[in-house]
Amino acid sequence: MPDTLSESPVSNAPDWTVSELSGALKRTVEDAFGHVRVRGEISGYRGPHSSGHAYFSLKDQNARIDAVVWKGVFGRLRLKPEEGLEVVAIGRITTFPGKSSYQIVIEQLEFAGAGAIMAMLEERKRRLGAEGLFAPERKRRPPFLPGVIGVVTSPTGAVIRDILHRLSDRFPRHVLVWPVRVQGDTSGAEVAAAIRGFNALPANGPIPRPDVLIVARGGGSLEDLLGFSDEAVVRAAAESAIPLISAVGHETDVTLIDFAADVRAPTPTAAAEMAVPVRGELIAEIGSLKARLTGALLRGTERRRADLRSLGRLLPSGEALLAVPRQRLDLASGRLPRALKANAGAHRLRLTRVEGRFSPQMLAVAVTRRRERLAGVLARLPRALTGNTAAHRRELARIETRLALAAQAQRNRLERGRDRLGGWLERLRRVHAQQRLDRERRLERASKLLAALSYKGVLDRGFALVRDGEGQPVHAAAAVSAGQGLEIEFRDGRVAVTAGEGPALAPPPAPPAGEKPAPRAPRKTKAAAKSLADETSQPTLFGN
Repeated sequence: MPDTLSESPVSNAPDWTVSELSGALKRTVEDAFGHVRVRGEISGYRGPHSSGHAYFSLKDQNARIDAVVWKGVFGRLRLKPEEGLEVVAIGRITTFPGKSSYQIVIEQLEFAGAGAIMAMLEERKRRLGAEGLFAPERKRRPPFLPGVIGVVTSPTGAVIRDILHRLSDRFPRHVLVWPVRVQGDTSGAEVAAAIRGFNALPANGPIPRPDVLIVARGGGSLEDLLGFSDEAVVRAAAESAIPLISAVGHETDVTLIDFAADVRAPTPTAAAEMAVPVRGELIAEIGSLKARLTGALLRGTERRRADLRSLGRLLPSGEALLAVPRQRLDLASGRLPRALKANAGAHRLRLTRVEGRFSPQMLAVAVTRRRERLAGVLARLPRALTGNTAAHRRELARIETRLALAAQAQRNRLERGRDRLGGWLERLRRVHAQQRLDRERRLERASKLLAALSYKGVLDRGFALVRDGEGQPVHAAAAVSAGQGLEIEFRDGRVAVTAGEGPALAPPPAPPAGEKPAPRAPRKTKAAAKSLADETSQPTLFGN
């Protein structure tokens, strides 16, 4: 009997190398699927790679597929990827031999319905609002009567004609129109560039700088108005130094530029009415104010004239005022001749007394004595000047010596102070580095403690939080009545549900030993995006 164990099995199947098998699988997948449309939620997106390519995943409740957007395609995408955004990806299915996995090479992204657009806008509004771009204190009141009005809109639509017609009816002003596309892929970039372009105009340049801006567009669908919710448009509106009026769509249409603008108008026509007053009404009001001012001036003048007449009757007459001074003048004029004669006699007597002391002989003696004193002073002057100069030189030498010693002492103190300051700076750097390290460690411990105590960690492990219609946690099934509206919070969002009728479900029986429990069916809920509840409440959790 032959030894069958020693014989090797013989097969007609050819041997494949790993590269050949990977290439065959790649061709098979690409030939079988080609271009496909895949609907899912973007997960794991962290922005473009340093190479310019973008890598992320598309997922639903049960599966996940890798996705890649090449650098050349990423710049042409109408809709840029965002974490958590539900989209329809158009591309081709292929494989990546380096990881033995399949992936979709995306060539185009579209919103997965109006719900995905609203979710994206709500997330963008929350993120930009957290940066303070919608803060009320940033908004300014437009000028009462602007000299120049800048309009950012399409030059061929009915909107610009409505605005110009309304401005002409109310108060004609100089209007500058910056033509842009109000719909399409480049709409957001053109509107943002127009707002920044108006702000960049010099105050006294050849093109006048507008005093107020109007960004306007007619009504349209949610997709048509997406350009005015672009992040670049919102940031340009928030940064605008010129007051900005948003007039996009009808009164029920809401875009993100409405929250960043200084004033929101329900329609483009209403924006024109907000920009300027009615000229006729303004003229009538000015005329009324002029008439009131003229009447007030006349009444004030008449009242002051009456008061002047009343006060004039209380004043004494001119004759009464001049009677006493006139009498005093008559008395002084009668005494004046005698006083002049007496004064002249007194001055003559004083002159006679002094005259004897000013004879020529006395003056000659006085001059001789003063000449002798001057000669003596002139003889002593050279010696006095020499001695004075020597004394000042000695004093100056002593002062120079003292100054040199003081300067040297000051330089020594400065050097010692510089050495002490260097030591203090070194000690300060070491203390600052140690304090910073200690505070970083305390912050890290506090953040870990906060993450450990937050109920969000429990939600991440698959549990969910149930609240009633008032937002209060539900602690027991007996507290829920049939038809009652409930809210369930999962790790990635909230859904609203309605409690059904029927008895409370008993807990499932324990599975037999050695068997795994059957997976629970996913709950069917109505999809609705809700804001986070107060995290300080005590949640009730149950397994998902």
